[in-house]
Amino acid sequence: MAAATALAAKEFVMPRAGNAGTYTLRDIHALEKVGVAVEPYDGRNDVFSVDYDQHGLMPVFFVVSNDGDQPVRLSDMSVRLVTPDHTKIEPSNDDDIFRRLSRTEHRGDESSRTKSPLPLPGGKPKVGVKQQTRDEVTSAQFKATAVEPHSTRAGFFFFDISGLDHPRRGSRIYVTGVRTSDGQELMYFETPLETSQP
Repeated sequence: MAAATALAAKEFVMPRAGNAGTYTLRDIHALEKVGVAVEPYDGRNDVFSVDYDQHGLMPVFFVVSNDGDQPVRLSDMSVRLVTPDHTKIEPSNDDDIFRRLSRTEHRGDESSRTKSPLPLPGGKPKVGVKQQTRDEVTSAQFKATAVEPHSTRAGFFFFDISGLDHPRRGSRIYVTGVRTSDGQELMYFETPLETSQP
C-alpha cells in the first residue's frame, strides 16, 4: 500500500535525453548524421505515477538526435513495435491509453463463475482516469515534428503489449518516414528492445 501511495503522489518529470549515440539500444546513420535510440520503461516506477505494466502497456523512451547541419523532419514518421512473429503494433493514442487505464479490474476467476447482475465484494472497479494521469500521459508522449541541427528530441511511446508473455524478447522498434529538410526520406531505423544475450 505504501508503494501505491508513493506512486500516486509522484509528479511526472521527463527524463533528460542524451544523444542517441550514448544509448545501448540504438541505430545510428553515420552518413546522414541522424540517430534513433530507445529505452523501454517496463518494470520501472522511477518516472511515472502509474504502473503501466499492470495495464498491459509498455512505455518506451524514444530519442532522435540530429548531428547534421540541416533540420530533420518527423511529421511523416511512423514508429512500430515488431514482434518476432512479425506482428506490428502501433503506439497507443490518448484514447487507447485512457481506455485501458480505466478498465475494470477483476479477481481473475470470473470465467468459471456465473455472472451476477449485482456487484460482489472483491472486485475493484475503476471510475475514469485521474486528471493527474491524463496530464502525465499527455506530457510524456513524443510530439516533436522536427529535430533542429545538432540537437535531440525525446518522449515516450506507449505500446499495448497485452497478450505478449515476453514483449521485449526478439522484438524491435522499426522507424520510417524520417526526412531531410527538402523531403528526402532517410533509410529506415531499426533497434532491438533488449540487448542480445551472450
